[in-house]
Amino acid sequence: MKKRVLAKELAGNSYPGRGIVIGRSPNGKYAVAAYFIMGRSTNSRNRIFVEDGAGIRTQAFDPAKLEDPSLVIYAPVRVLGNKTIVTNGDQTDTIYELMDRQQTFEQALRTRTFEPDAPNYTPRISGIMHVENGGYNYAMSILKSDNGDPASCRRFTFAYENPLPGEGHFIHTYIGDGDPLPSFEGEPVPIGMDDDIDAFTRTVWENLNEENKVSLFVRYIEIASGKYETRIVNKNQ
Repeated sequence: MKKRVLAKELAGNSYPGRGIVIGRSPNGKYAVAAYFIMGRSTNSRNRIFVEDGAGIRTQAFDPAKLEDPSLVIYAPVRVLGNKTIVTNGDQTDTIYELMDRQQTFEQALRTRTFEPDAPNYTPRISGIMHVENGGYNYAMSILKSDNGDPASCRRFTFAYENPLPGEGHFIHTYIGDGDPLPSFEGEPVPIGMDDDIDAFTRTVWENLNEENKVSLFVRYIEIASGKYETRIVNKNQ
């Protein structure tokens, strides 16, 4: 699949939903991750990202307006040793807990399915980054219904070993707006990356639909040392 421009992928889709980008900076120095959330309802839009140890969690911006917290309040990012887990739901905790008991990324996700939000049955998208001893690899996963039928779950995992400088992949929940919302299809989209965390953060945030975007997390991990920098952008201030 030909590498695409992330800015165009985002700008051309008014509602990709929630999205994960993982890759490697062009200079080869950094493992890169981004996670964004969008919302159409008041409940979905009433959120911010806050730091939580080495990870982040979602939090109601106005607690008085929080309706159903079940699918909107969770930890999108957690760190387990040299592994960084990024997901669009509480499967972050499932992956963390089961991998801490020596199970694999795929084994952990075998215990989960898509979200129970009929009629959308939003896919669960997940990513894991492994940075150790100057090496780097990552994997991405999507759990989705069989064309909207909740009786069947389709499970896909994509693994990227020793990713080349400047290469990344983008996976998101919906291929566009709709009612019901149409689930993402195919493999994660190959995209180009950026050496600069602030430039990359601007690229993602500025190209998300202004009305629907809610929050963005970006992390650059130095592959040689494991040290990282984080940026968080919240529409609600």
